[in-house]
Amino acid sequence: MKRFKRMVSMVLVAMLLTVLTAPCYAAESAFKEVFQNAVYGGLTGALVGAAVMAFTHKPGDHLDYIGYGGAIGVLAGAAIGTVKSAKSLAELEHGKVQFAIPTIFPDFRDTNSKGQTALVFKAELFRGRF
Repeated sequence: MKRFKRMVSMVLVAMLLTVLTAPCYAAESAFKEVFQNAVYGGLTGALVGAAVMAFTHKPGDHLDYIGYGGAIGVLAGAAIGTVKSAKSLAELEHGKVQFAIPTIFPDFRDTNSKGQTALVFKAELFRGRF
């Protein structure tokens, strides 16, 4: 009976997490990018933790896998969002200089007249709006 109650409560929590969604209104900014990636990373990490938990001998004894997976996912998502939102090393905006981690962009370029291409990585070191 206790196992049945636990299973019903887990199904109910999963249904509530997927059904009840509140709209998130935010300006197009770095915070929105970091927050979205952290949320998606946490949900994905919790899902992976639940999948790993399902393959253990006694899944009921390893419910902490869901929490660990979610926590790792939030940290990874926030790191990815931070890297994606940072565009250049130094940015001049409204008279203020801001420093951030530059984003590295891969690019294909023609190297010679024979049509060969090379993979080039580039990063913006300075960006400004004039």
